[in-house]
Amino acid sequence: MDWFSPAQLLGYLAAAFGLACFAQTNDRRFKLFMAAECAAFIGHFALLGQPTAVASTTVSLLRSLASLRGRSPALGVFFIALSAGLGLWLMTGPLSLLPIAASCIGTYALFFQSGVRMRALMLVGTGCWLVNNVLVGSVGGSVLEAAIAATNGWTIWRLRQGR
Repeated sequence: MDWFSPAQLLGYLAAAFGLACFAQTNDRRFKLFMAAECAAFIGHFALLGQPTAVASTTVSLLRSLASLRGRSPALGVFFIALSAGLGLWLMTGPLSLLPIAASCIGTYALFFQSGVRMRALMLVGTGCWLVNNVLVGSVGGSVLEAAIAATNGWTIWRLRQGR
């Protein structure tokens, strides 16, 4: 594995945005950093030849941006259906279910939850992405998801403590 290939470098950039994302206690900044993370991961997964992950991440980028404007239940349902539909269409095997699940869970979290509940659901999606990234050889993605789990847990604790 080339640790400094263009694909891995984009993964590292996405990891930096992802860490910044889950350190945010402000929901708007959380969503902006998540959009930047997704943009970098789209290129990363494209270079790794993972079409389902590209589709799920593209939908995640669009839903993060849309959720900044409002949290319409209809829009949330649209993005869940889009994630599931595109993912199933591009599915290449059981591994493809992980990005689909992560995208649907994340969409539900962003459109129907906030604060600690939003972040707790995002933690479930993090688990899906972690397994996917380890199995497809995404170094930056694997490091990111492990770090996100810790960072998100720490932020959830801070929110519960009122800090």
